[in-house]
Amino acid sequence: MSVTTALPSSSREIRLASRPVGRPGPENFRLAESPLPELQDGQILVRNLYISVDPYMRGRMNDVKSYSAPFALDAALDGGAIGEVIASRAEGRKVGDAVVHQLGWREFAVLEADATSVARTDLAPASAFLGALGMTGLTAYAGLLKVAEFKPGDAVFVSGAAGAVGSLVGQIAKAMGASRVIGSAGTAEKVARLLELGFDAAFNYNDGPVREQLVQAAGPAGIDVYFDNVGGDQLEAALAVLNVGGRVAMCGAIAQYNSTEPTPAPRNLALAIGKQLTLRGFLVSGQRQHSAEFFGKMSAWLAEGSVRYDETVVDGLENAPQAFMDLLDGANTGKMLVRL
Repeated sequence: MSVTTALPSSSREIRLASRPVGRPGPENFRLAESPLPELQDGQILVRNLYISVDPYMRGRMNDVKSYSAPFALDAALDGGAIGEVIASRAEGRKVGDAVVHQLGWREFAVLEADATSVARTDLAPASAFLGALGMTGLTAYAGLLKVAEFKPGDAVFVSGAAGAVGSLVGQIAKAMGASRVIGSAGTAEKVARLLELGFDAAFNYNDGPVREQLVQAAGPAGIDVYFDNVGGDQLEAALAVLNVGGRVAMCGAIAQYNSTEPTPAPRNLALAIGKQLTLRGFLVSGQRQHSAEFFGKMSAWLAEGSVRYDETVVDGLENAPQAFMDLLDGANTGKMLVRL
């Protein structure tokens, strides 16, 4: 055990000032400062290095019952973070360790040591443990291989493919023997990046009807797996192009997170009957049993260069709300992170 001196007595944090209606705005957030509790046995004090902003957080800003508790008003938000231990009263955690935890959106955090995991920063930079080697990577890996039951030779379509999860899904599919990988994204630059990452085809969903572009990209072979990060018209298009026995891993629906009215698509859900499709929603929290398998595979892929990852990094805790709003608008390529 070790304890440093001259420790901070308070921490800046981002609080939820009000619940957004539709797209979040700056008025929904507030920068505040809170005192830090005295360190108790079994606890550590962490200086956050990077915090993660993620699409699922939009749902937690609503006061509705869901799979994750809603954020409380006028309280600090939380979410994935990686930081450096600067004081410890816990066995197994020493000053200087890099740890991953869930008290993001703040500069410093007091945590129970067993609520953290030590990051192997000898294998990759700290930020990777919020992305390719963290929950983002596990989401991509388990969603494709365990939920969609991908097998070599499958043709795969990924929506939101230039995002943190989508870009990894496509590369994992290629590494595992996909016959064809197709991605959709929202700008020409993102489309070009997907091709650089090894996607066989990619299209800009703003360039025309998604179904027509997907049909052209897939060709007569169609698709066998759809990894859905978007929902809406992209799910509708995939249902039309999926082959008999096709599988859909429903990871996200970012197209409707800010909607204030019910969204109509997909209007062709009945196709799932005749095509004998499987549509399966999932949460990464239900896939943790695959963590060790994932970490071993992803570490090897990163080391050999068959999987690469992008990051969009915003500096400063005070800019975290804007980073989150930009994420919902698709301004990021790869993982959106805030560096403190």
